[in-house]
Amino acid sequence: MKFRDILSEELILPDLQQTEKTRVLEELVSHLSAAVEGINAGELLAVLLEREKLGSTGIGDGVAIPHGKLKELKKLLAVFGKSTRGVAFNSIDGRPVHLFFLLVAPENSAGVHLKALARLSRLLKNNGFRQKLMDGADARSLYQVIVQEDEQYVV
Repeated sequence: MKFRDILSEELILPDLQQTEKTRVLEELVSHLSAAVEGINAGELLAVLLEREKLGSTGIGDGVAIPHGKLKELKKLLAVFGKSTRGVAFNSIDGRPVHLFFLLVAPENSAGVHLKALARLSRLLKNNGFRQKLMDGADARSLYQVIVQEDEQYVV
């Protein structure tokens, strides 16, 4: 699996407007549901908020990977959003989150879902990659940064 298969330039928000955890999730979900037919924004938001109750998906270093599963979804999808201001997200390191990768998987796809989470976690451990994402100004440049970094990752 490559990120170019689950993420498109249209699914990148280079300047998230919201500054509160639930509102940022709403913004990401709203963007996804507007771009991809058949996604119920309310249902997806409920799934993500339920997942957050188990523990924050803020993994530290300014990164969060909110994720969940939807019955009606046909394939794994990703949305990327960047917040220059940062969002208090109850991250494991207590620091604000600036980089959000939202993953949504079909309900019966545990394997691909876990592989995508592991792959993202590995990519985002790279400080240089995170800095390139912070420096990206628009959806096109951010998409190129993500795809180029992903291509260097050997499966």
